[in-house]
Amino acid sequence: MTPHSVTLDLGGRTALVTGAASGIGRACALRLAAAGAKVRAVDRDAAGLDALAEAAPDAVEPLRLDLTELDAAEQAATGIDVLVNNAGLQVVRPLESFPQDAFRLILTVMLEAPFRLIRGALPHMYGQGWGRVVNVSSVHGLRASAYKAAYVSAKHGLEGLSKVTALEGAAHGVTSNCVSPAYVRTPLVERQIADQARAHGIPEDRVVSEVMLGDSAVKRLVEPEEVAEAVAYLCGPQAGAITGSSLPLDGGWTAH
Repeated sequence: MTPHSVTLDLGGRTALVTGAASGIGRACALRLAAAGAKVRAVDRDAAGLDALAEAAPDAVEPLRLDLTELDAAEQAATGIDVLVNNAGLQVVRPLESFPQDAFRLILTVMLEAPFRLIRGALPHMYGQGWGRVVNVSSVHGLRASAYKAAYVSAKHGLEGLSKVTALEGAAHGVTSNCVSPAYVRTPLVERQIADQARAHGIPEDRVVSEVMLGDSAVKRLVEPEEVAEAVAYLCGPQAGAITGSSLPLDGGWTAH
């Protein structure tokens, strides 16, 4: 795939991307910046944000923010034209021993914070009659896996929130969609390998082939740039009739 296969002009637009310091978020921030957007890059990782800003110095505005600070998250979305809800975290444990505080944290960062960001963004989008909300969901927003109670719950909720946003936003020129990748080559996935090995009782070298890619017809990890290109497509004029949808980038996982 070519680096920028989707034609996209976001000149004069402001985008906000959460979890922008690495992985999918970084790829999305750079892709939208390449399309001409000013990108408000949100993350807790100051060093990662600085590196992102160095990569696109005229386009990226780094904003260090903990998304559990919900009022600040909503305020950060004021005046934006494109919102990419991407930030996430993962804990892999059996239900009976799943930490309650971890469950609450994951739901806050991955579902309540997107709600607050959307809430903050919509007045401006409605006022101008145009907006794009893209929620980075997961194949786990469409299918469940054992040992991921919080993550699966949050992603299923995000899919529903995205559809409600689509229904309410349609009359105002605002679309809302999910991109739902399988395992992507990111730091989050790399950190999961040890957790998955422990939860399933198998060596780490079998986790990718047997657990992560076991249900995928395409036996490779998704690249962050592939997800970013899907996000770009949903922001373009050719996608104006696509709303309330979920675009799987799952290598055939959901074809089963």
